[in-house]
Parts: sequence; C-alpha cells; structure tokens
Amino acid sequence: MRKREVMAYGVTVVLIYVLWYILSNILGSNILPDPISVFIQGFKEIGDKKFWFHVKASTFRIVIGLLIAFFTATPIGLFLGSNERFDRLFSPLIYLGYPVPKIVLMPIIFVLFGLGDLGKIMLIAMIIFFQLLITTRDAAKKIDKEVIYSLQSLGGKKWDFYRHVVWPVSLPGIFTSLRIVTGTSVAVLFFVESIGTNMGLGYYIIDAWGRADYNNMFVGIIAFSIIGIILYEVFDILEKRLCKWKSV
Repeated sequence: MRKREVMAYGVTVVLIYVLWYILSNILGSNILPDPISVFIQGFKEIGDKKFWFHVKASTFRIVIGLLIAFFTATPIGLFLGSNERFDRLFSPLIYLGYPVPKIVLMPIIFVLFGLGDLGKIMLIAMIIFFQLLITTRDAAKKIDKEVIYSLQSLGGKKWDFYRHVVWPVSLPGIFTSLRIVTGTSVAVLFFVESIGTNMGLGYYIIDAWGRADYNNMFVGIIAFSIIGIILYEVFDILEKRLCKWKSV
C-alpha cells in the first residue's frame, strides 16, 4: 500500500472519529456511545476467545461463499462472453434471474441446506453469483475480433484462446466485480447470521442490541467493517499484481 493511500485511510479514520464524537455528544451516549468507550470495549473483547469465535465463523462463511460464487460464475461468464451464440441462448435466463431479490429465497435455501454454515454460505454465494456472472460476461465481450483472428493465424487452440486472450482481458473486470460483491456479501452475512444461529458477528450485534449493550454492538459493527475492508484490499492488491499491464 502506497504512502498516499495510507495517509488517505488515516485522514478518513480521523474524520469518522471526529464526526462520531460530535454526534455522540449531540444525541447522547445512551443512543450513540462515544468512540473512546467503544474502543476500550473493543480492546477488552479482543482478549475474549468467544469474540474470536464469532469473527472466525463470519470470516469462514463469507470467504467460502465468495469462493463458491467465483469458481462457478467466472467460468460461465467467460464462456458466455466469448461465445455469442450461447450468450444469446442464455441471456433471457440471466435477465429474468438477476432482478429477482435472492434474499426472499432464504427460507427455501435454509430448508434445503439447513440453518448451519452450509445454508448461510449457499445463500451468500447465490446472491453474488449473478453479479459476478454478468460482470465477467460483459468483460469477456470486449475482446477485439482482430485479436481472435491473430491467435488463430498463429495456430492457437481453444485453450490458448481462453488462457491468453479471454482470461487476461476479463481479469480487471472480475476484480472490480469482486470488490463490489464484497460489500454485498458482508450485508447478506449480517442478515443471515441474525437467524437460527448463536455464532457469528451478525448474531453478536443483534444479541448486543437486544441487551441494549451499544458498546458491544458497535464493536461488532467495526469488526464487520474491518473484514470487508480487508477483503476489498486483498482483491485490490491481487489486481495490481496480476494486471500489471494496466499501469504500463
């Protein structure tokens, strides 16, 4: 991470802290606890093993959900984006399936896969699947026909086409989509962890809210935010390392 990015993060954190402190004084600590008390409580929670069980449970669910969505949506998107005939064939299915709010299918998913980790992971994967699929497909469509003809003239096979043309061209768009779905997956995780579980940061936040323990509630919110930020930065770093031609 560059010094400018570190400074930008630092300035942003300070601004959030100042605004938080001001709002806490305006609204009162009973409604919005001041950041100092939340941070003190956060350091206490860091030393508690139970808190880390919640963090591990949430991290496991979101990472596995992202992996399942990535390894299913990306190959399909690359194939459809580089095959106009199949894209026309499956486009109606995609356009009909994408606008449907997948979260309303939660009861069905939980019936099929249970209320445990598998059900929550599958719901996350299903919700972000279409976002990854459409972005990957649209990125693969940007391939110039002349590039394809050049590869064919050099004796390139189908595998070479996907490896040396489709994949590199689509990769920046895939990473952009991954950064976008990170926020979606965190939001979905919070929702699903508030139902039928006693483990995870979503449960931790809802439980603290129910007990009017707002310090712990904000500790959970910050922990959720940190998971999202880390995943976002990981995808950003991977893009910079794997798509070096973008900066040339």
